[in-house]
Amino acid sequence: MIESTKQTKSNRLSRSSKLFKTIISAIEEKKGNNIVSLDLKKIDEAVADFFIICDVQSHTQMSAILTNIEKRTAEECDEKAYHRSESNEWSLSDYINIVIHVFEVNQRKFYDIEGLWMDADRKEHN
Repeated sequence: MIESTKQTKSNRLSRSSKLFKTIISAIEEKKGNNIVSLDLKKIDEAVADFFIICDVQSHTQMSAILTNIEKRTAEECDEKAYHRSESNEWSLSDYINIVIHVFEVNQRKFYDIEGLWMDADRKEHN
């Protein structure tokens, strides 16, 4: 018997979840730009409940945002990232139910994650 990896509706995250709010706050603290969340819960193919996307002016700022997210989520939510991938232009931090994408501005336009997931409920956080 194969168990479903999808969560039931009762234990899925929302934008009012502590983890979600902590991540948004951690990005804002380090001056992430154009913060957007995509609610993916109604999309069957989605790998997470939310994508949180922002852009930055430098790799230093990108690293500072990811580090701040890790610090704050560990301290305030007792959560640890499942995976973190960092490059000079696009980095992500995966909390299973929330995946955070931090882009250099031109890379965000190039990859257009918001366009790829345009069926998701989109909310701006700036």
